[in-house]
Amino acid sequence: AWPHGGILRRDVEQAIAAARPTPGESPAAPARTLRDERIPLRGLRRTVADKLSRSRREIPDATTWVDVDATGLLDAKNALGRVRPDLGIGLLALLARICVDGLTRYPELNSSVDTDRAEIVRHGHINLGFAAQTDRGLVVPVVRDAHLMTTARLAAELTRLTGLARSGRLPPGDLTGGTFTLNNYGVFGVDGSTPIINHPEAALLGVGRIIDRSWVVDGTVMARKVAQLSLTFDHRVCDGGAAGGFLRYVADCVENPAVLLAHA
Repeated sequence: AWPHGGILRRDVEQAIAAARPTPGESPAAPARTLRDERIPLRGLRRTVADKLSRSRREIPDATTWVDVDATGLLDAKNALGRVRPDLGIGLLALLARICVDGLTRYPELNSSVDTDRAEIVRHGHINLGFAAQTDRGLVVPVVRDAHLMTTARLAAELTRLTGLARSGRLPPGDLTGGTFTLNNYGVFGVDGSTPIINHPEAALLGVGRIIDRSWVVDGTVMARKVAQLSLTFDHRVCDGGAAGGFLRYVADCVENPAVLLAHA
């Protein structure tokens, strides 16, 4: 190195050479211990397993998906945060608002199947479940009568239920009675999924991570905030037309939240 702290090329080359393993030597790897284990399937994990297994046995599910430019939705969230930070309206609350609005236009997806009576039951209310990861595992708290709530009220209820779930104080009654589920698995850093429907519901919307991607806007390629939306639905309650219509409506609202105002 130079007297005043400069670094020469030979200094870099020497440092690289010193870091290389000698012939016959393997790079050091972190120690890992593997062992056979048998973990009892009980408690919450058993309940979840039974429910998911029943969903797979009984529901002929299908999944459709679309990539969306979520830049507009993020801009709306940030604008609300600047104007009314006290409301605490985050991304999940806005997605919940969009889902609720979409379900009022596509009620086929807000339903369940009564196999004993061979009937499709379309619900006159929207109880919105949302997936929440806790120390005890994945739980799905339910926001009851979400269709009667403002976006701010939805945000408050999502925050309240998430807090109870993570502290282990969520009453069992708040985990039942859902009519549709929203799953933001993008928080795990993944783009897409084919989630299992939360039996006896008929549909579930999954949202992947929002990342910078190349996107064409008015004929010009630019960096935008892009995410993948996936809708898994019970093919007994509707065909692809209704499922695609719902998903496209949700995508339009994500790309341009003003659509919600136009249909209010």
